[in-house]
Amino acid sequence: MNIGILNIQGDVQEHFDMIKSLKRKYNVSPVKVNSVNDLENIDGLIIPGGESTVIYKFLIKNNLYDKIKSMALNNDLAVMGTCAGAIILSKDTGDDRVTGMGLLDITIKRNAYGRQVDSFIKEVQINGMGAFNAVFIRAPEIEVPGNVNILSELNNRAVFVTDKNLDIMALTFHPELTGDPRIHEYFISKIKK
Repeated sequence: MNIGILNIQGDVQEHFDMIKSLKRKYNVSPVKVNSVNDLENIDGLIIPGGESTVIYKFLIKNNLYDKIKSMALNNDLAVMGTCAGAIILSKDTGDDRVTGMGLLDITIKRNAYGRQVDSFIKEVQINGMGAFNAVFIRAPEIEVPGNVNILSELNNRAVFVTDKNLDIMALTFHPELTGDPRIHEYFISKIKK
């Protein structure tokens, strides 16, 4: 099984290394995704954090946006978005410069927790997983969760959601920075083979 990591900016290498660390246990391999051709042989895709406007422009320019959306809607591709990746997956990004893919019924408020200097680590409870030290860096907030499963909240706000099929997920924090593989393992477990 191949897990793609969108290779634009953000924590690409950290996600790559996390998947690589799970290679033997789950028979998975990480693949950096730069083009539409790179999507052909992957089973899941991680859209890392970074700057959502830059990610969006790259996706459009390289014809990845429509292809990823189509594959996900056809259940051909599981997708996990972290931080800015969650913005890209949303139906409402809260930013006129970025059109969300609408893969998750959520409305986003960008940079809801403040600037870079306001970053923090907070333990959250994740359904079926337990306590997890979540890293929030210029994190967005899921303001209006619609028809989604809420797996975790912080201060009564959703921070980890999935679609009803459980194969599209968005997190407003960075699990790749924790050294804790459980969220990546959960993502792998939801990929249809």
